[in-house]
Amino acid sequence: MFSIFAAYPTFLVFLAIVLSLVLTIALMPAWIRFLRSSHIGQQVRADGPQSHLVKQGTPTMGGVIMLIAVIVTALLVGLPVPETLLLLGATVLTGALGLIDDASKVAHERSLGLTPKAKLIGQFVIAAVFVEVAVNLLGVAPTVEIPFVYTFDLGVLTTVIPIGDGIAVPWLYLVFDLILLVGLCNAVNLTDGLDGLAAGTVMIVMIVMAAIAYRSDLLEPAIFAAALAGACIGFLWFNSFPADIFMGDTGSLALGMALGCLAVVTKTEFVVIIIGGLFVAEALSVMIQVFYYKRTKKRVFLMAPLHHHFEKKGWSETKVVVRFWIVSGVLAACGFVLYFAESMMVVA
Repeated sequence: MFSIFAAYPTFLVFLAIVLSLVLTIALMPAWIRFLRSSHIGQQVRADGPQSHLVKQGTPTMGGVIMLIAVIVTALLVGLPVPETLLLLGATVLTGALGLIDDASKVAHERSLGLTPKAKLIGQFVIAAVFVEVAVNLLGVAPTVEIPFVYTFDLGVLTTVIPIGDGIAVPWLYLVFDLILLVGLCNAVNLTDGLDGLAAGTVMIVMIVMAAIAYRSDLLEPAIFAAALAGACIGFLWFNSFPADIFMGDTGSLALGMALGCLAVVTKTEFVVIIIGGLFVAEALSVMIQVFYYKRTKKRVFLMAPLHHHFEKKGWSETKVVVRFWIVSGVLAACGFVLYFAESMMVVA
């Protein structure tokens, strides 16, 4: 549709942000009215901060509209090339898994939906298929690069399945990426605990990922990342404190998987750990809390994930969110600087 602007790739990336943003803002009000009339609302943790109890019943599953905006934008602004279709496929399938989880929470009126085992199995299957297609169809190299340090060849242990022209299964790279993709998927999900927190931090990270993809001459992934950033900006209009709607697992799981998939396509599997460092910290806080409590019956944090710890210390919800945005911005900038400096060294 926008092929007339094909000679202006920078314009297309910015257009993706704007179009996704506009679609999200335009469609969300009707979706909120539908959810309210259908009595589909968030189920709040009983052991969470008491200030969150007022959020009980707030419409959820806003991620549905975000995904619609991303799909439409990626296909209208970009081209339906294998990279775009693969990224959309993994993101939408993970969003569908989150939608089932959200629907289960609403149906049973509880804060827990699918069992952790069921969600993990679904995430691992989606991630495994993505990585295999990326390696065999897109030609993604089974390597992991630590800028200025070393490039690890994780394709040394590869099995070729004699189907068609042969399907390569680089076991070490597959295992690494499964941990990365599923880890980021759940890390973003854990971050989605305060009004505007996940949407704002993912927005920042996706803008940086769009810049990295563009710098790598990967226009379609750049447009995809820009569309995700735009959807997050549009969603923030309704999700800022006090939130009119939550994205639910439909949005948070999909956004986390999308981030991991973009890292694989752009070959920034290590750098993304820095860029998404806030998500990593949120996930680590839960792991540390659980591990330490099981061993000592004591807690390291007042409450996990990390954002609840600061709430318990007396910070207001908006203060936590804004300061976490700042931290996320600093980490994303550091990751981009590292990537850019290394890429300049390669060119030189």
